[in-house]
Amino acid sequence: MTQERTFTYPSSDGIHEIFAREWLPEGEIRAVVQLVHGVGEHMGRYDRFARFLNEHGMAVYGADHLGHGRTESERGWFAEQDGWRLVVQDVRCLRELAGEKHPGVPYIMLGHSMGSFLARTYLVDWPGTLDGVILSGTGQEKAALVAAGKAISAMIGAVKGTKYRSKLVYGLSMGAYNKKFSPVRTSADWISRDEAVVDAYVADPLRTASTVGLFRDMMGGLQYIAKPSNLAKMDKDTPVYFFSGDADPVGDMGRGVRKVYDMFKMAGCREVEIKLYEGGRHEMLNELNYQQVQKDTLAWIEGHI
Repeated sequence: MTQERTFTYPSSDGIHEIFAREWLPEGEIRAVVQLVHGVGEHMGRYDRFARFLNEHGMAVYGADHLGHGRTESERGWFAEQDGWRLVVQDVRCLRELAGEKHPGVPYIMLGHSMGSFLARTYLVDWPGTLDGVILSGTGQEKAALVAAGKAISAMIGAVKGTKYRSKLVYGLSMGAYNKKFSPVRTSADWISRDEAVVDAYVADPLRTASTVGLFRDMMGGLQYIAKPSNLAKMDKDTPVYFFSGDADPVGDMGRGVRKVYDMFKMAGCREVEIKLYEGGRHEMLNELNYQQVQKDTLAWIEGHI
């Protein structure tokens, strides 16, 4: 049986408290898994997966980023400056807190979507502090597109303020993802083939629309994790597992995932695996075949603890 607890810890911004969740299994803890969620969502959406991991002896931790979920800060916004750095430092803080509670236990980080970008940043900034990393729904747009997205977001932010929500920026990002599946039933068909999941996501009161400041920060993060000089800083012995749907527009229908996989291999990472699920969209943990995805992810974790 799962023992669930919520708690808060100070954000690196020196102002806010980060809302976090802990899911503990009964009996001996075989590993700790830290979940890092994506843009606009929150950790409550990972409850089913966390409980599944609990059934197999794993403690699970996750936090709502600045501007997300139950963390009480400006919705859809990180900070006026250095937002990406602050959020990845908050991820690091939770790693330290959970690690202190479970010393000597293997520690895995799983980042989804924007959370995978944060996890990749973590790998650069704190090499050798994880026993494995799982990257779900990741990707890497072309450098020119990332630079343009950052410039447009920054320009609009300079005029309208960084907390402004731009239809133009949304249309160039998540709005564009949905066009891959036209005709569509909702604004979020791109996340899953499971209509119940999509409907729950659309109706979720904690779902957050992103500001131009957040997009600016995320594009800066994508630039950071694409630099070969930064990739060279990663611990080459940390195992990395990529999984995505081959119909995920964030990963360019699988091509972007393979691009990042190749980037890690070229950086010298010694143990890198990839799995693409046929027909799967962005949230494989919420797809029609989620049970198989859970089993495959568990098998990888068990092979590395």
